[in-house]
Amino acid sequence: MSTLDLCHLKDVSFEVVGDVTSKINRFGIAFSGGIDSTLLAKICECLGKEFILLTIGFPNSHDINFSKTISSFFSVSHKIYEIKENEFLEDAKMIKNYIKSDNHSYVENCIAFYYISKLAKHNDLDVILSANGCDELFCGYDRYREIYKDGKEAIMNFMNDKIKNEFILIKKIESVINRFNVYTRQPFLTSRFINFAKTIPIDKKISGSNDLVRKHILRDLALFIGVPEVSAMKPKKAIQYGSLIHRKIKWKKSVDVLI
Repeated sequence: MSTLDLCHLKDVSFEVVGDVTSKINRFGIAFSGGIDSTLLAKICECLGKEFILLTIGFPNSHDINFSKTISSFFSVSHKIYEIKENEFLEDAKMIKNYIKSDNHSYVENCIAFYYISKLAKHNDLDVILSANGCDELFCGYDRYREIYKDGKEAIMNFMNDKIKNEFILIKKIESVINRFNVYTRQPFLTSRFINFAKTIPIDKKISGSNDLVRKHILRDLALFIGVPEVSAMKPKKAIQYGSLIHRKIKWKKSVDVLI
């Protein structure tokens, strides 16, 4: 990867994060310790922003344990909300009914952000930044490997569909958390960033059907600006899996909760 490519991506990334946070004095970052959220946090740190890292999950979940390790690389506060078994069932039912969706991913993500917003409010935060958009724009999903053989057009069509889906998800998340007077911002889903990211050649994101890593230029940027390698090179793990929300919902099938 050329330094010029990285510098261009760095400039645009810093600009969109700076623009989104320009009028926010203090905010939280939805933080798992993975590449996307850690890159976002590192950019905010480089820009001198005031923020808190926010992590949710069941006790001993992957996200809680891993985020503790990665947060130690930052000189900011890291707040954790451990989901309680006795509250999860009713909260999950309430959120599914509220967003009126049977889409498993929408429900699970809305549950996650419901708890993130509670954690934010408890720490006097009104705005949460999230790194949504990175998997869509930088071929993070495993599906990109499956369609790689079909060529650039198929990849770009899938990318556009995933971005549209992400905006639908964000609207549903906002409908849940806005009730707490908490709001989200997604710098990597701004039109400026989307349009730029689409101009980056596919081979800088995914190398082929056997590419288990993907998001290469984004990982290179993370390393370039000082994200620890253990985070920058970490494989994707979506929030519903890293928090154990997905597993807990599957366990509840016998009592007809959600899915």
